[in-house]
Amino acid sequence: MIDAMHAVTDRLKNYLQYVAIKLIDDPAQAQLKVAELGPKKLRFKLVLSKADVAVLIGRNGFTASAIRNVLKAAAEKEGVQVSLQIHSHEEEEEMLARGDGH
Repeated sequence: MIDAMHAVTDRLKNYLQYVAIKLIDDPAQAQLKVAELGPKKLRFKLVLSKADVAVLIGRNGFTASAIRNVLKAAAEKEGVQVSLQIHSHEEEEEMLARGDGH
């Protein structure tokens, strides 16, 4: 079961990396963090430059929404719940300093 979950996590992570790198201008600054929040429950967090956050979220959030929808559809097929957060490095540092960025 653990190996199956790792395989699912890797597939979802690879999808996010592929999409993000195609859309953003500064992939060298990008970090993708994965947290297991519970059995079959994952949180992905993309930490990017401020300019890339704007690009990935898109106008009215449409780009981020599309990425989340495909990610959730792929995860649901495997019986896994996922969430995706997109933050700048500055926002991530503030959250870690407040203690709510795990």
